[in-house]
Amino acid sequence: MKIFVDTAKIEEIRKAKDWGLIDGVTTNPTLLSQSGKPWKEAALEILAEVPDLPVSLEVIDTTAQGMIKEARELSKLGKNVVIKIPFTTEGLKAVKVLSQEGIKTNVTLVFSSLQALVAGKLGATYVSPFLGRLDDIGHDGILLIEEIMRIYENFGIETEVIAASIRHVDHVRRCALIGVDIATIPFKVIEQMLKHPLTDIGLSKFIDDAKKAGIQIL
Repeated sequence: MKIFVDTAKIEEIRKAKDWGLIDGVTTNPTLLSQSGKPWKEAALEILAEVPDLPVSLEVIDTTAQGMIKEARELSKLGKNVVIKIPFTTEGLKAVKVLSQEGIKTNVTLVFSSLQALVAGKLGATYVSPFLGRLDDIGHDGILLIEEIMRIYENFGIETEVIAASIRHVDHVRRCALIGVDIATIPFKVIEQMLKHPLTDIGLSKFIDDAKKAGIQIL
């Protein structure tokens, strides 16, 4: 399973990159606004930090023509730009055109397997079902991702599934168990994935016992 980090904070991206964990970055207007920098400056910094990894940048226009225009401009910022398009009828028109032009797209705000089917048929590079937001209203977001993966397998759709809106480490575990292509994970959840209290307890004991035995670092 590939891991994308869901953030626009360059410090978090650098840390995750240094750990060797990330395969891409996803952002949105909310995350970019939280970076503390003008959006374009923040976006260019991210693209330069991970030049060989896909970085999703989102359009904000609501018309197909406007989304296409935005996407073309955003794609000029770097060869690793992926355009996030909301799942709307206008967004779908934009996805079809952009796919034909070879511009990579990430269809976002997906909440049903039929939405994912349509996005895949139109040539989306990625589709992002929001499992956490479904959980918030009493549904099981993981089941949605399973449905999407099965449909894509049934029809040979090459669109990659990005499990989005991940809230906690158990979401990541369940995504890995079902074999989702990608999980885009908030940095704090990535940090939590690396920790376990028994690891800390075990390491502390090993160090204490080494000192008692007179073992020294060479």
